[in-house]
Amino acid sequence: MDACDALIVGAGPAGSACAWSLRRAGIDTTIIDKRTFPRDKVCGGWITPAVIEELEIDTAEYGKGHVLQPLSGFRTGRIGGPEVQTSYGKPVSYGIRRCEFDAYLLRRSGARVLQNTPLNQLERVDGGWVVNGEITARIVIGAGGHFCPVARHLGADARKETAVAAQEIEFEMTPEQRRGCGVEGEVPELFFCADMKGYGWCFRKQNFLNIGLGRLDPHGLPRHVAEFVKFLRQTNKVTFDLPGPMIGHAYLLYSKTNRNVAGDGVLLIGDAAGLAYSQSGEGIRPAIESGLLAAKVIAAAAGQYTREALEPYRSALAGRFGDSGRDVSTAIGSRLPESWIESLGRVLLRNGWFSRHVVLDRWFLHRNVPALQF
Repeated sequence: MDACDALIVGAGPAGSACAWSLRRAGIDTTIIDKRTFPRDKVCGGWITPAVIEELEIDTAEYGKGHVLQPLSGFRTGRIGGPEVQTSYGKPVSYGIRRCEFDAYLLRRSGARVLQNTPLNQLERVDGGWVVNGEITARIVIGAGGHFCPVARHLGADARKETAVAAQEIEFEMTPEQRRGCGVEGEVPELFFCADMKGYGWCFRKQNFLNIGLGRLDPHGLPRHVAEFVKFLRQTNKVTFDLPGPMIGHAYLLYSKTNRNVAGDGVLLIGDAAGLAYSQSGEGIRPAIESGLLAAKVIAAAAGQYTREALEPYRSALAGRFGDSGRDVSTAIGSRLPESWIESLGRVLLRNGWFSRHVVLDRWFLHRNVPALQF
């Protein structure tokens, strides 16, 4: 059998960030993933300066061979309502393509990688793990997204959880499509549904365009997506037909999850742990930070991966992201009548101060939260 200290199931940003940090700590690490990289990944796709700092990414070097779209402003509002443009005068985020970014992080992790290798069997043996009957590991880290098999091992049942459902498409525009796109590369556009249960986005990354919409109400998703695409056409933001169908995916919001993230010899990180930000649904930064926090706890455990030794990880998540299920704004919103929420959204989203300091700075960019320091 192959053997390693830590085996990570899932090669996305959470898994690769965790492996990168574990390797720097001298811990023998293997990553398995059911896909072959680079692979397509539906995601709006932006990273903040905090992520760049935490992962020590050289933006000049990365930008030579990958899409890296500086974002210096946003256009926000309600679908069909007034629009507010916020300018920062400098890059506050960067648009990336997940197919490129994930493959880059995976290569840079330095871990042994087994691609096209799904997790089919997970067995606890003599205080360690046997994976697929072929690999032994002392600790297993689940980083396989919303439907991660390691999360299922810890008792998660995605069918019983309240998840955000999203549909989106990303494609390289033809010259004719570029002429028919009214969205600026430096200024992504974000528009909330009237009931504030979701939002759509139109995001230009150099020659690529990403359009999508996500909601907490999956039954109404197709209708809201169609209305959003119609709105984009009516406002001349996108004057051409989309080149293909939108792709669906789901993820958990941290304020609505109760997944068990730590057990005997096992941890969950990223979307497997349900860590997407509650207001925006953005998951790249929480995924990366959870991977780094998990690696720190694993290194401190010094090979003793008991439940007690790994329990600090749960505390680290609460310290970083707050107590799961206790997000104040989400809790208040869930108790207000829908008509009140619609009226508040109508007023607040046309206010420039609210759009900048609450919607963007706090909900989407988390500019008030400094990068992790180790």
